[in-house]
Amino acid sequence: MITNSPSLDLVEFVETNILPQYAQFDSAHNMEHVTRVIRNALALVPRTGADINMVYVIAAYHDLGMSGPRAIHHLTGGKILATDARLKRWFSAEQIKVMKEAVEDHRASASHAPRSLYGKIIAEADRDIIPEVIFMRAIDFGLANYPQLDYDHQWLRFNEHMQQKYSAEGYIRLWIPGSQNEKRLAELRAIIASPTLLRQHFDRLFKERQPPHSEIL
Repeated sequence: MITNSPSLDLVEFVETNILPQYAQFDSAHNMEHVTRVIRNALALVPRTGADINMVYVIAAYHDLGMSGPRAIHHLTGGKILATDARLKRWFSAEQIKVMKEAVEDHRASASHAPRSLYGKIIAEADRDIIPEVIFMRAIDFGLANYPQLDYDHQWLRFNEHMQQKYSAEGYIRLWIPGSQNEKRLAELRAIIASPTLLRQHFDRLFKERQPPHSEIL
């Protein structure tokens, strides 16, 4: 039976104990991001027939691994979920295993397809392909992790990331046919295909996102 919302006691647990942890992460993996991913994931439940409680927990835990090295955050997040004994109140050992694997499989750069429907759902929900959001997250990442780069080199890093991940030749993959991401990815790729248009978006957003009194320009 498919319900319209997760169990209230599960939501209370997650909102009290799990979501606040995102306050310590960077702006690309903060509370705003996880809230969007949860919303995106739950919207896919009616289309897929998935268990809404499982989808909710996977989405809530998916980036907890950012508490450690970014490169393996998907693996760390899966381990955090699998070892959280509190989840046994709502889920069987087999369900927890599936959820762990879904968290491990959510990265866009993963070398293999998600192992289950749940992995596909969270991978799709995490894409959150809204051009403006994609651009802002990439700029924020550059400012936070490469503060030594000047304006032109921030642009080069940004452009390289867009080409490698989101262009028609990029590695990003969508897993749920007919999702909103299909249309949004086409819109994003149209911008990326135009160097002039992409640069215009970067210039405008970079000036909005750079820290006050920054000398990066």
